[in-house]
Amino acid sequence: MEAKYKRVLLKLSGESLMGKQGYGIDTERLSEYASQIMEICSMGVQVAIVIGGGNIFRGLSGAAKGFNRVKGDQMGMLATVINSLALSSALESIGQPAKVLTALNMYPIGDYYSNRVAIEALQRGEVAIIAGGTGNPFFTTDTGSALRGIEVEADVMLKGTRVDGIYTADPEKDPAAVKFDKISYDEVYNRGLKVMDLTATALCKENHLPIVVFDMDTPGNLLKVISGENIGTLVY
Repeated sequence: MEAKYKRVLLKLSGESLMGKQGYGIDTERLSEYASQIMEICSMGVQVAIVIGGGNIFRGLSGAAKGFNRVKGDQMGMLATVINSLALSSALESIGQPAKVLTALNMYPIGDYYSNRVAIEALQRGEVAIIAGGTGNPFFTTDTGSALRGIEVEADVMLKGTRVDGIYTADPEKDPAAVKFDKISYDEVYNRGLKVMDLTATALCKENHLPIVVFDMDTPGNLLKVISGENIGTLVY
């Protein structure tokens, strides 16, 4: 099977890691993710990963409850480091080399991120898991993913969610919502669709990084996207 993309930035949702338990890290979901990732690595695809922290702590909802926004976002960044370590451990346990890089210097937990170190890891066949968002408050992990995707020169950003693409409205709330096969960055913005935050969408648009939004929680879907099957929604 031929891979459509040579190098990808995979954005994973922290919430999805909760699996059925509603909090923390579900080891079953984690090992599902790891085997899907290893499957595409074995095709020669270079994989960089950014993972959210919403299963542990979300800066924005923390700020709504009275946390200082900067401190809340820093807590969120640390949550992404915990998830990244869990994912690297799951990958290594099945024989897939992985390297954790952090946006803030947290040696020896992970190596300090630079795009050069990340690209070198990718070229060696390691999964580069890039934690800590952008390292700054007021930026989401979506923006972190867009930035890292551009920095490591990925062909595409794959946004793994629990929904199978982008709809005219939230399909979980509106049964009449219609799915897009593809949609332009501008239309996402003009329709006010909650795909990613505006900063992330603008970064991808300015740097011509296409995004594919797909359902990562169905095993086998990642392979389908990599093989060029028309699942999910392409943002261009």
